[in-house]
Amino acid sequence: MGCGHKDDKASLASSQTASFSHQPHQPPSPPTSKEVWKKGGRMFSILLAVHLALLACTLVSSGAFEKIAVHDYDVFFLLTIMMLIVIVWIIFYLVSTSRCPDAIPCKDSHAGPVWLRGGLILFAIFSLVMDVFKIGYYSSFYSCLSAIKIIYPIVQAIFVIIQTYFLWVSAKDCVHVHLNVTRCGLMLTLTTNLAVWMSAVTDESVHKAHSKLKKNVTEEIFKWLMKAGMRSGSTEECNCNSQICQIFKNGYFWLYPFNIEYSLFASAMVYVMWKNVGRFIDHHSHHMHRLKFRLFQRTFFVGIVLGLITLVSGLGVLIVYEVQVNSSNDSSKKNEALTMYYIFNIVCLGLMSLVCIGGSVTYRFDKRDMDRHKNPTRTLDVALLMGAALGQYAISYYSIVAIVASTPRDAISALNLTYALLMIAQHTFQNIFIIEGLHRQPPKEDRKHDPHQKNPYGLTFVNVNAVSLRIPDSGGTLAPSTVPGIEAIHPSELMQSLAGPKKMNWRRKFLREISMFLLLSNIILWIMPAFGARPQFDNNKELNFYGDSMWPAIVDICLPFGIFYRMHAVASLLEVYIMS
Repeated sequence: MGCGHKDDKASLASSQTASFSHQPHQPPSPPTSKEVWKKGGRMFSILLAVHLALLACTLVSSGAFEKIAVHDYDVFFLLTIMMLIVIVWIIFYLVSTSRCPDAIPCKDSHAGPVWLRGGLILFAIFSLVMDVFKIGYYSSFYSCLSAIKIIYPIVQAIFVIIQTYFLWVSAKDCVHVHLNVTRCGLMLTLTTNLAVWMSAVTDESVHKAHSKLKKNVTEEIFKWLMKAGMRSGSTEECNCNSQICQIFKNGYFWLYPFNIEYSLFASAMVYVMWKNVGRFIDHHSHHMHRLKFRLFQRTFFVGIVLGLITLVSGLGVLIVYEVQVNSSNDSSKKNEALTMYYIFNIVCLGLMSLVCIGGSVTYRFDKRDMDRHKNPTRTLDVALLMGAALGQYAISYYSIVAIVASTPRDAISALNLTYALLMIAQHTFQNIFIIEGLHRQPPKEDRKHDPHQKNPYGLTFVNVNAVSLRIPDSGGTLAPSTVPGIEAIHPSELMQSLAGPKKMNWRRKFLREISMFLLLSNIILWIMPAFGARPQFDNNKELNFYGDSMWPAIVDICLPFGIFYRMHAVASLLEVYIMS
């Protein structure tokens, strides 16, 4: 298996030769045909991804309705074929890069941090458990089902295992062989993950809609509505009366949120790999920050304690909400649960907004420099934060219009209005805080110097007084000729580097407390809607205002983005915590 064409390496070598020559005023040479085709290869892979994504979206959305002659097993067949192709390509990539020693000349230190890969493995484990439950559920009545419904979760489990290993070992790669094949393969992988995500979101939304509808109407009306509108799934025709079958059915629906987050996490990591194809890292400007994760050091525990209190309180509210709203038909208990839910979220969102404002003000006094180097991972993080927040923005604005324009206005409507306004404010302030934190340089005392960079004095144990005698009295910098191969060093910087690490100042401690509190608060705000607490369906104000068809469609489209925003904010806040 060959090593491919290294077109980007040739262009870089020519640019490096020009930069080291003694012709500083020579104009840059025009891009070669290979450099132009680099953009052409990216464009071709993007077009491939767009067409596949549109095809998958069309099939997935069509398979959710009964009147359209597209069945769910047609969707499963397409997804199975896509996952099998991705599995073959991943094996090809791993084998080809391992056989070619120069396939990966450099790695992107910012891509695939260990906490992101750890989160990916956690979601992968739950996704595998979900596939086991699916296999058990469909195997309970395999005689009346299409074989693809049993094949699909098996292939998906294999896909999750291979892709997780691939992203764990290759997330930082800047590959330089088979460039166009690699770009297309990565885009196919990304599209497959998005297609699986769309299928899971649609399946979960249809299941929840059926559960709500079946609870509020009689069995005869429910069957009539299923024939007239949304698909109930071919499994409804089969008998699932055994207790083990019900456990498998309820189990894999409860595990859908983990599979949804896994697909989105994998898509983000694959996109960064796609951006790094053919990329060379400038090690002089692309510093590698190996920061130590000190969870129980350099902190006052205030943020952790408040965050844990919020997390535990939210779990209690979620349990009570599920019991009183989803398991009881008493309207008074339902209103009490909604009131409790809104009060908890108002307090939590208000406190998070104030904390984010305090963190942004603290950054005004932070003396660390801004990191302006090219970083595809950070660019993607910012884009995902801003884009995913649009889903919750849309739901909040629709709720505000419905509450203000409708009558009568009761206490729950006032709480709902306050909740929607605070949701907008909290997303905005939190995005500002996270983006500022991601663009800050790490602390100087936490930076690991390049092991290849030698001490200018060649000493392991340095006598500060002896070194100070060698510093010129003029207070200037050490000339480059004084110490060959070393840049000019200011005496104060030299003495500061020889001294021990400084004690962490109050600003950094305060930022760490804020980051940890926001991290734990975002976890509970992800858990609540992901596992059933959705007041958008239980509060009739928006449902009566927009109708039974428009409002559920708005929530089903926008809410998955809001759920993903919370989990992505957790990963970004963890990075901000470590960088502080």
